[in-house]
Amino acid sequence: MSQTNDAAPLEEETPVGETAEETAEETAGRTPAGETPEAPEDEADGCQKELEAAKAELAAEKDKYLRLLAEYDNFRKRSARERDNLYADVRADTITRLLPVYDNLERALNTPTADEAYRKGVEMTMNQFLEALKGMGVTPIEAEGQTFDPELHHAVMHLEDPERGEQEIVQEFQKGFRLGDKPIRFSMVQVAN
Repeated sequence: MSQTNDAAPLEEETPVGETAEETAEETAGRTPAGETPEAPEDEADGCQKELEAAKAELAAEKDKYLRLLAEYDNFRKRSARERDNLYADVRADTITRLLPVYDNLERALNTPTADEAYRKGVEMTMNQFLEALKGMGVTPIEAEGQTFDPELHHAVMHLEDPERGEQEIVQEFQKGFRLGDKPIRFSMVQVAN
């Protein structure tokens, strides 16, 4: 009996030990002829986009940080300025409340008295008070004989006198004082012409 080989040729068998997963891995690395592998380019583009997004996020966070730092610096400066202004205002207010003592001592000195010991005691008190004011940076505002300055003087009377100059202060009714450069009480004066 002769056997003829009429059956279809056998399909190629996979070698023993290879599995379908290993075969899939091998074929995934192959590209059809004439085509270039696209996966590495897509991966590089993805990494580049991710890097750019991270850089943009970092720049935004850095901008937020710099703005917050500037706001804090402005807050610190503003707080220091407000504290200094508050201190100066409280100091000026305190000194202004003490100025009636000066006025009363000045009136006591201008009142005639027969008791020299009393007069000397008032003079000593006035000198001590003026030294204390000077120590705090308070200086009297010069008025009599000076030209009227609305920044320093408060005119309460006017006098026509041809012998006096224009806007000359003739008489001072109440002494004015300044703390540093800032007037804390204006001089009340009479102005000529």
